[in-house]
Amino acid sequence: MININLLKLLQAGVQFGHETYDWNPKMLPYIYCEKNGIHILNLIKSVQYLKLASKYLKLAAKKQKKILFIGTNERVRSLIAQEAKRSNSYYINHRWLGGTLTNWLTVKKQMKKLNNLNEQKLNGTFDLLTKKESFQREKSLLTLTNTFQGIQQMLELPDMVILINQKYDMTAVLECKKLNIPIISLIDSNCNPDLIDIPIPGNDDSLKSIKLILNILTNSIVEGKNN
Repeated sequence: MININLLKLLQAGVQFGHETYDWNPKMLPYIYCEKNGIHILNLIKSVQYLKLASKYLKLAAKKQKKILFIGTNERVRSLIAQEAKRSNSYYINHRWLGGTLTNWLTVKKQMKKLNNLNEQKLNGTFDLLTKKESFQREKSLLTLTNTFQGIQQMLELPDMVILINQKYDMTAVLECKKLNIPIISLIDSNCNPDLIDIPIPGNDDSLKSIKLILNILTNSIVEGKNN
């Protein structure tokens, strides 16, 4: 059973939204009050939706559904990779390539190219090339690795997505909506909750807040897989 502690959410600053002038009116049902020019999010609802998300993820993991973590902001890259790997899930934590989901066949070709380049590097093919050719392939390998390393083994589209920052990764959100892929996401006071299937009101700027929420969601996946 995943433990969701209201005090820990408070200590992590999950309740802090943006300045009152920088908000989305659709977030009104998730806002508790205004204090010193900042919107304070309703942590009771945060707990409510965290429990719903945890239950959903646990069941999905038990059924071996494919779960994709998305967070391309540089500040959360390592955290996204860490939690995805801990739960044996997929992740994208570098620049979102437009069409990653909606143009999946093309993306699969790029991942095949990445696998081929990795093989060439391992078998010494790069060493047989001119310096210029070798440099170009190394550059392509680095670019493709950064873009696709977290989904290199994902042979099909994900069954659901965990998102950290809606505003930052809006292209990913819109692709998921187009393909009817369910999204679980933190929603700060400047977000649009209508675009998210399970919106979790919370501070999406503070690393402490993000880390706590991700930890709870990842634990749910791990628990589901262990059962």
